[in-house]
Amino acid sequence: MSATTGIGTLTVRPLDPLRDAELLHSWVTHPKAAYWMMQDAKLQDVEREYMRIAAHEHHDAYIGLHEGRPAFLMEKYDPRYVELVGLYDPEPGDVGMHFLVAPTDRPIHGFTKAVITAVMDELFADPRTRRVVVEPDVSNKAVHALNEAVGFMAEREIDKPEKRALLSFCTREQYLAARGVAI
Repeated sequence: MSATTGIGTLTVRPLDPLRDAELLHSWVTHPKAAYWMMQDAKLQDVEREYMRIAAHEHHDAYIGLHEGRPAFLMEKYDPRYVELVGLYDPEPGDVGMHFLVAPTDRPIHGFTKAVITAVMDELFADPRTRRVVVEPDVSNKAVHALNEAVGFMAEREIDKPEKRALLSFCTREQYLAARGVAI
């Protein structure tokens, strides 16, 4: 993926669990990443978690770059096998997604919206993707607003082992409509 936006160029590369662990550790333990639920993680915990993801057949992680510098984390997963097993009836073409914008001392207005848009572009670049599924914490109002801005519709609250989540979906058509693209 490479997307040039009003805030610059965003790209993604596969995450390397060993090479990227220190960087990721600084992101996921930052107070801004409270909903990532890794606040007390040690460096080895982060390495282990991303080694597990790298080895998983149905879960992938990527480092997002802004103008070539690491700026966000993106995960995609198959909800038939990861995160949502038994919590909803998956449809063909469903893809689960997580994203985390890195903490910064110099925030850029519109950056997080540009990131979620680039993530959605990347997911929908695969013609097999028909619908993106997310399950953020019910209390994470900021991400609910971002999700809605790119076309997600909340379906219902669900209980996951680690949190109460808002199960939400975004079809390709909903995403394109939210972007103002004629279908």
